[in-house]
Amino acid sequence: MAIACAARCRKLRGTMKPDVAMRRPDPRAALSCTHRPPCPGCPRFGEPGIASEAGAALETLARAHGLPVPIAVVDGSLQGFRLRSRLAIRGRPGSPKIGMFELGSHRLVHIPNCVVHHPLINRVASVVRRALVDTDVATYSETRHSGLARYLQVVIERRSQTAQVVLIGNSPTPEPLAACLDLIRDRLGTDLHSLWFNAQCERTNTILGPEFHLWHGPASVVERFGGADVHYPPGAFGQNNLDIAERIVEHLREQVPQGADVAEFYAGVGAIGLSLLSRAARLRMNEVSPASLQGLDLGMAGLSPPERARIEVVPGTAGEASVMATGAQVVIADPPRKGLDRALVEQLVSQPPERFLYVSCGWESFVEDMARLTSAGTLRLAELRAFNLMPFTGHVETVARFER
Repeated sequence: MAIACAARCRKLRGTMKPDVAMRRPDPRAALSCTHRPPCPGCPRFGEPGIASEAGAALETLARAHGLPVPIAVVDGSLQGFRLRSRLAIRGRPGSPKIGMFELGSHRLVHIPNCVVHHPLINRVASVVRRALVDTDVATYSETRHSGLARYLQVVIERRSQTAQVVLIGNSPTPEPLAACLDLIRDRLGTDLHSLWFNAQCERTNTILGPEFHLWHGPASVVERFGGADVHYPPGAFGQNNLDIAERIVEHLREQVPQGADVAEFYAGVGAIGLSLLSRAARLRMNEVSPASLQGLDLGMAGLSPPERARIEVVPGTAGEASVMATGAQVVIADPPRKGLDRALVEQLVSQPPERFLYVSCGWESFVEDMARLTSAGTLRLAELRAFNLMPFTGHVETVARFER
């Protein structure tokens, strides 16, 4: 079967059409989008800054804690800023669509020219779509739980300007998609960082399955946030707007005194923690995700022995590892939308560090956590800053500094 697939690919390569050229967005150009409506991806498309409701909520909170207003908001580019995207693959035989579902449905909006995507993401989607057609790969159907191609994940590595590509299939192995994967690899050429297959055979809305198969290229995308190399295997969490994420890391680094003992919870692959090595005398890092722990291991492998000796990695949930904060001068947490584990909140309140830095991506959970953190009077809110990490949405990324 593999020989037949390879022969077919060689035949197809000789007749393939040129790929769509990448065009860098002009920051001076007026914003417009051919996919709205019905694409739900940018509900505030064209509106600058954070949503007015989010800004008002931040100012109300600041006033309640005696902080100055207005709150500083860090903005960035409004075009081509998205370096990480997960897209659904659906459609009729011979006419696949790659894009986003309309709100509350499984009706797919095809978005070949998304202006917030890095141009290479659009190019990858175009190449994958053509490869699906040329190799007769059926797209997934929820109602029948049939078809092979389900989703596409693309991550752009900034230093190389190449794409880590994951094709998610309704198959336990990559063999049924071998011809398609080979065609994607060859047509992307030097724009390809690595190519992966992910098996997702369950009837679920969860995009990624647990199994990844490397088809071509290196094991991780590598980024740098003012410190050591940070590695992102395809299953690890990463921010899609790295320019703003890097400014969050810079802001956090400024809050860490030289020679501090630091504990970081929800550390991921180490984007924050590994950037602190030049400042921290000791660094303890907690993470629960196996893929993120794999990336953290890769990052630590590139450090010198003296640097590795200053780091301790504590796997498990933040609640289970909460005692790790004991004795730390600075504690950092960047939890998911649900907020801090209750055991960690209790640890911080009962044994408050000199400084607690809280990066929040969920406003409601942040407000609840803040009330618990300050209720005993052992910690106070000392600074609040906002980052427009996801332009054109209602989201606001908040960084708060609490002090003892």
